[in-house]
Amino acid sequence: MHNNFLFDLDQTLLDFHASEYKALGIVLESNGLSFSEEIYQAFKDYNKALWLELEKGNITRQELFVKRFQYIFSKCEGDASALDPMKINDDFIRTMSVNGVLMEGALEFVKNVKDNIPDARIYIASNGATINAKGRIASTGLDKYIDYLFISEDMGVAKPDAAFFDICLDRISESVTSCIMVGDSLSSDMLGAKNASMESVWFMPSGNIEEAFIEYDINYTADTFEELYVVLQKWATHAR
Repeated sequence: MHNNFLFDLDQTLLDFHASEYKALGIVLESNGLSFSEEIYQAFKDYNKALWLELEKGNITRQELFVKRFQYIFSKCEGDASALDPMKINDDFIRTMSVNGVLMEGALEFVKNVKDNIPDARIYIASNGATINAKGRIASTGLDKYIDYLFISEDMGVAKPDAAFFDICLDRISESVTSCIMVGDSLSSDMLGAKNASMESVWFMPSGNIEEAFIEYDINYTADTFEELYVVLQKWATHAR
């Protein structure tokens, strides 16, 4: 049996916000709209709220994509009346896909896991657009160390739904006890692991950690890649 590590992508291995900032500026300005730190923060906050609604099943992916750009058009200077929010969204995703940014130390960490933890298999388990995830992974060199990508757009279901993890486990073809989920999000990664009865590591936790530990049945936390490697190494050697 392998040691199967399922990693969230954004703010776990890749710096989503750095890629997002760059791509949003390129797309808005190329369409005659203004861009600033304030506009990016408004987009970031509204986008986060929409993804939470998607995780709850209250909106569809297409509604999310349209709504976020309809909203941000209203914040920009310039004429957006002729712009199609879905087309702008597609341009934004394509632009992000060639502008991947690694979290500091992520590539060395993944290489260390792959090379030094016996029977390690590394999977990405991410909510998001497939072209965006695959492009950013390839542009950073992470793809050399990844065994398989589980992307919600391809799967038709998103974390924290247990069905997302059922698909992962079916592809992995090993027991849930051979798997551990690593991610930064309580509402998708930690809740998803709980729903799937899978062990979990909350990476770079914030807020009321003790309360979250209980609510989401979290097994471990780690603040740095060095600490995360030690946690995963110990987990992998523990009899399961």
